[in-house]
Amino acid sequence: MARFDVFPNPGQHQGTPYVVEVQGNHLSGLATRVVIPLRRLDRIAPVPIPPDLIPLFVIEGVECMLDTPMLAAIPRSALIKPITSLIHRQDEIISALDRLFGKW
Repeated sequence: MARFDVFPNPGQHQGTPYVVEVQGNHLSGLATRVVIPLRRLDRIAPVPIPPDLIPLFVIEGVECMLDTPMLAAIPRSALIKPITSLIHRQDEIISALDRLFGKW
């Protein structure tokens, strides 16, 4: 399990099929992981949100929005096996987190 790995949503919500882990690898000993939901774009009503706060990704052919404001901690045990990694898009994810916390 590593930062920017994508997992099936343990909550099994159809509109939010995935989560991406954003917690730093140096905190791997904690019992929780900080994740951001990846919501299906076709299930979201358009709202005026800064695009850098909610970057888009395609996971298993599904266009998803990183729902950065819904950042949450979940038990490490809820994340079973990663589907893919977004390490190659880490700059966009970090930028979204910076936007959320006011560092832009």
